[in-house]
Amino acid sequence: MSCKLIILSALVAVASAGLLPVAVKHVEYAEAPAEYQFQYSVHDDHTGDIKSQQEERHGDNVVGQYTLIDADGYRRVVDYTADEHNGFNAVVRREPLTQKVVKAVKVVAPVQHYVSAPVVHKVALPVAKVAYPTYYHH
Repeated sequence: MSCKLIILSALVAVASAGLLPVAVKHVEYAEAPAEYQFQYSVHDDHTGDIKSQQEERHGDNVVGQYTLIDADGYRRVVDYTADEHNGFNAVVRREPLTQKVVKAVKVVAPVQHYVSAPVVHKVALPVAKVAYPTYYHH
């Protein structure tokens, strides 16, 4: 039994070392430039979360735009491009909104009452004196 285990271990070691011929199929794919398009948007009147993005890629050229509503009531629009020669470039502009998008939310917080703590004065407490027996060595 141990002889079979040793032979099996030796075969596994030889196979993992790459000494045994193994059939490998190499698949070649046609070189094609990357192509895609996507877009998404969110429009939530309850939270005021309004944003969108769209982008497309043809080979090494990417063109896109995203928009969002800033907290100060302006729409931020970012147009961007990216390519092999110029890198990433973005143009940012801000546009005032014609109407207020974020609704006012009334927050009611519980009223907290603060009570002053009583002033504590130092009080001298009596000190107990403890007598320990003294041991005499003879």
